[in-house]
Amino acid sequence: MMHNHVLRSVRYMLDLSEGQLIEILKTTGTPVSPEVMSRYLKKEDEEGYMEVPDEVMANFLNGLISFKRGKDDRFPAPEVEKRLTNNIMLKKLRVAFELKTEDMISVLTAADFKVSEGELSAFFRKEGHKNYRPCGDQVMRYFLKGLTAKVRPKKG
Repeated sequence: MMHNHVLRSVRYMLDLSEGQLIEILKTTGTPVSPEVMSRYLKKEDEEGYMEVPDEVMANFLNGLISFKRGKDDRFPAPEVEKRLTNNIMLKKLRVAFELKTEDMISVLTAADFKVSEGELSAFFRKEGHKNYRPCGDQVMRYFLKGLTAKVRPKKG
């Protein structure tokens, strides 16, 4: 999935400013200028759009975990993935928002996407495991939609 879409979704979901996104990245040792962040947040068809590289997105999600849960010096910083898949992003979002299996199923159900516990656990298996299943873009979109509805309920 486009990392830019995930970045924009998390920004909207948590009502974060561009400056806060930059600060989250800075905590991981990844400096991003305001101009570059602005380009990351543009839509694909807008002038000046720039794709978020895997390493920047991995660092953002690691920083989001610290931002949401607090930094724990007892644990070393997680290894930064060179290639970021939807499965890895789903795992990191699950950790950041402290979601259990039941929570994940409820988030997806809220977005009108039915998934069983077994299907969901297949996304969290190691690649190469016989029950591993790649997380498609559609599942990520439904997950982000459902998580946004949970984190940022509509007013009124």
